[in-house]
Amino acid sequence: MITRPSGEGPAADAGTGSTTDPTAIPAAAGLGLLSLGGWLLTTTRPWQKPGSPLTLALDWTASGTLMLCGLVLLARCIRAVHRTAEAPYAAPATGLHDQPDPTA
Repeated sequence: MITRPSGEGPAADAGTGSTTDPTAIPAAAGLGLLSLGGWLLTTTRPWQKPGSPLTLALDWTASGTLMLCGLVLLARCIRAVHRTAEAPYAAPATGLHDQPDPTA
């Protein structure tokens, strides 16, 4: 059990809001777009309600676009969260003559 001085409570640990996660809103938007695209994909099945091929193509294109945008947003958020602060290796050489001198 953690004991705290009487003047501090759990609200003191919450901070002023300056440490909010900048990836929270894009990640939530990505999940929303994925779910909206999946819902649209499941509601436009031609065997349940026959319609014109043009309508089906437009619905599936919109669904695919929504799902792709949601996936891109989530991937960007994941990369931002798991990015290292510094490069773990040196920058690669750009050409044949840019190799380091092995005798040095």
